[in-house]
Amino acid sequence: MEKSPFKGTRGLKRIINATGYSMDGLKVAFKNEAAFRTLLGLSVVLIPIALLLPVAPVEKAIMVAVCLLSVIIELFNSAIEAVVDRISLERHELSKNAKDLGSAAQFIGLWTIFIVWGIILIGHYL
Repeated sequence: MEKSPFKGTRGLKRIINATGYSMDGLKVAFKNEAAFRTLLGLSVVLIPIALLLPVAPVEKAIMVAVCLLSVIIELFNSAIEAVVDRISLERHELSKNAKDLGSAAQFIGLWTIFIVWGIILIGHYL
């Protein structure tokens, strides 16, 4: 298998580089992706609420995890959209399918937040 010319470091240097690339990705998402900013804002509100609610620690962890999962899904969705747009801006059925599938993944991620939070809160307050 041919080695990528862009992968040349190992060990601590690789970890430092990877961290920098990750921070760059978060900056790009925050600057250019309104949906990412919205989900981040939602998480900034919901996560502290989850941590303050009088529920079991495992329930808090699940409530936080589904919020972060939706942020992760949005990063993947944005990456798919960027790659599709990089290939071509012309309308194509496969490009539409790729973008729609990413959107569907995020739709399910949001419903997961709603369902998990609903089950936990209804279980404790009804």
